[in-house]
Amino acid sequence: MAGRPQNPHGLKQIGLDQIWDDLKRGIESIYRRERMGKIRYMGLFTHVYNYCTSVHQSPGGSQGSQLQGRGGGKKTKHPQGGAQFVGLELYKRLKDHLKKCLLDLQEKGHDLLDEQVLCFYTKQWEEYQFSSKVLNGMCAYLNRHWVRRECDEGTKGIYEIYSLALITWKDHMFKPLNKQVTNAVLKLIERERNGETINTRLVSGVINCYAALGLNEDDPTAKGPTLSVYKENFEQPFLEDTERFYKRESTEFLRQNPVTEYMKKAEARLLEEQRRVQVYLHESTQDVLARKCEKNLIEQHLEIFHYEFQNLLDADKNEDLGRMYQLVSRIQDGLGQLKSLLETHINNQGQAAIEKCGESALNDPKIYVQTILDVHKKYHALVMTAFSNDSGFVAALDKACGRFINNNAVTKMANLSSKSPELLARYCDLLLKKSSKNPEEAELEDTLNQVMIVFKYIEDKDVFQKFYSKMLAKRLVQHMSASDDAEASMISKLKQSCGFEYTSKLQRMFQDISVSKELNDAFKNHLQGSADPLDIDFSIQVLSSGSWPFQQSCTFALPQELERSFQRFTTFYSNRHSGRKLNWLYHMSKGEIVTNCFKNRYTLQASTFQMAILLQYNNEDTLTVQQLENNTEIKRDMLVQVLQILLKSKLLVTEDDENDLQSSSKMSLYFQYKNKKLRVNINVPMKTEVKLELESTHKHIEEDRKLLIQAAIVRIMKMRKMLKHQQLIMEVLNQLSARFKPRVQIIKKCIDILIEKDYLERVEGQKDTYSYLA
Repeated sequence: MAGRPQNPHGLKQIGLDQIWDDLKRGIESIYRRERMGKIRYMGLFTHVYNYCTSVHQSPGGSQGSQLQGRGGGKKTKHPQGGAQFVGLELYKRLKDHLKKCLLDLQEKGHDLLDEQVLCFYTKQWEEYQFSSKVLNGMCAYLNRHWVRRECDEGTKGIYEIYSLALITWKDHMFKPLNKQVTNAVLKLIERERNGETINTRLVSGVINCYAALGLNEDDPTAKGPTLSVYKENFEQPFLEDTERFYKRESTEFLRQNPVTEYMKKAEARLLEEQRRVQVYLHESTQDVLARKCEKNLIEQHLEIFHYEFQNLLDADKNEDLGRMYQLVSRIQDGLGQLKSLLETHINNQGQAAIEKCGESALNDPKIYVQTILDVHKKYHALVMTAFSNDSGFVAALDKACGRFINNNAVTKMANLSSKSPELLARYCDLLLKKSSKNPEEAELEDTLNQVMIVFKYIEDKDVFQKFYSKMLAKRLVQHMSASDDAEASMISKLKQSCGFEYTSKLQRMFQDISVSKELNDAFKNHLQGSADPLDIDFSIQVLSSGSWPFQQSCTFALPQELERSFQRFTTFYSNRHSGRKLNWLYHMSKGEIVTNCFKNRYTLQASTFQMAILLQYNNEDTLTVQQLENNTEIKRDMLVQVLQILLKSKLLVTEDDENDLQSSSKMSLYFQYKNKKLRVNINVPMKTEVKLELESTHKHIEEDRKLLIQAAIVRIMKMRKMLKHQQLIMEVLNQLSARFKPRVQIIKKCIDILIEKDYLERVEGQKDTYSYLA
């Protein structure tokens, strides 16, 4: 029988001893970093290849290999027979050689300290790392076949040659020297923190080494270092050093310097540490180092910062405020106290500014609103710049403005929480009414935008709406609007802020004025086409009753001179719109009278009531108060006020006390009347009329609020069916807070009214619970 062939694949049998001497000389040359030609390098590569691809058979026909991992455990492998690729002996000799080289090297660095040990360690590491990469390339075949197969089969302690080199360095250079190397690095960094210039390459060299040594030895196939060596042996002691350094420095610096200078120092230190990471530390240290510095430079001194923040606000040190914000914003939840301090400060400043204006602000809407805007402008600029428009500081500004705008010295003087919306509406009236001081369109638009800033903070927006609508109505009826575009723009802004419902009546007023213009044109054309034209210039405004905030007119006997115009228009309108009824608002009407009884011919711009009284003097020179009342049918209190205005303007005279007119008081036409102007406006508001209108407006506001509250309660209960008293109160407050802030007492009264009207009922057996009655 024929025997089994010893080399069935035709491969050479090459022993390690045949090649090791030459291989060793080559490896030593690599680690001495001697110049090596391509031919020599390929010769060494070939040695490894030939050995790994040669056949090594044991006498029994199979190869056994005994592996010993780093833990010392042994594993024997018994192949099934035939040729096997080998590498274990070569791997062990490479490992032993690297170990011997490093043990010799370690002796040279054992007694070195500080920069000497760093120079030695970084130089040797860089050379060793480079040479190990060359060796790894030379052993590529060993890595690709034998090492990979061993790793795939789960053999412990087997690594690619470059990893093996790093692990050997870790065991025989890093472990014996790392404490003195790390201490030297920390001393160098402290010197740099104290202002010295250092060789940062020494630090970065060590850091690169520590980062590279973080291999996952349990899983050789894992990609990339784990940074475990860097974190444990450098980062941890470095962070402890950092904490000690800044805790000591910050306390000492604050003891000797003002907080403003300390903040500059802290800002500079934080930037230094950030650059330190960029220049020579590992990037993973960035966040943890920043937190450590922030804790010691900022967080532990927050109380001092809070105290200084108030001083900076008082002194308007915006740049320092910005610096403090940037520092404190680094601390989690660190800004809360600053926001609270800012809110209190702005409120106090607003209160003081309004109180300083005194009574002038109560009677002059421009002073009041401008004072508010000046405070807002100042602190809005501060929030935008120093506090980077941070939403928390914007909220603090808004809360503070809301507080001092709705409750201040002026509202207390007036004893009305709703004084602010009233004064704001009056300020709008000043802006939008015709005047010699009206600004240009662009400037007016900017001013209206400023008005909307204050409007945003007004709690009682329904009060503003009432006053604004009354004043708008007068401007439109009296043709006193400075600009239709500005009026429309303001309504648009209000609509954008509060919705369509808020401005629906205001928009309908505009539509009525437009329709009235067309109606007047049609009436004039009608008169021109008739055989009997009017002998006076007569125009009319027809307003829809539900949209305009006017009260019904009081009793009045229309003068004979106006009767014909009245009748002609009434007939004309009835023919155009059957079924509609005209209610004449005489107290809102006005006209012009031309005088022929004085030395000069004057044109008097007068109210309808003034016209009615003056026209009485076409027949008589002197009339009693009683006669004038009978002829005009104007109520006595109103008549007295009209007469007082005519007496003050010197058109009429009386021998009695004009402040105490009686029925028998004689009122005579003053024929010596003189005025520098030939066109004289005598149509001025009456004090009582203004007072009554103010009281009436506030009364209507309260009535409207009750209806709104009742409507809100019904809406809520219709949806919820059953609710506890406190929940119902809260939901009503939430629903109506955009329009006004309802008083809880009024809500309770409205609930009682709805119970009486059978919209709600109290649930028996359940305390404070209501149910909806469908």
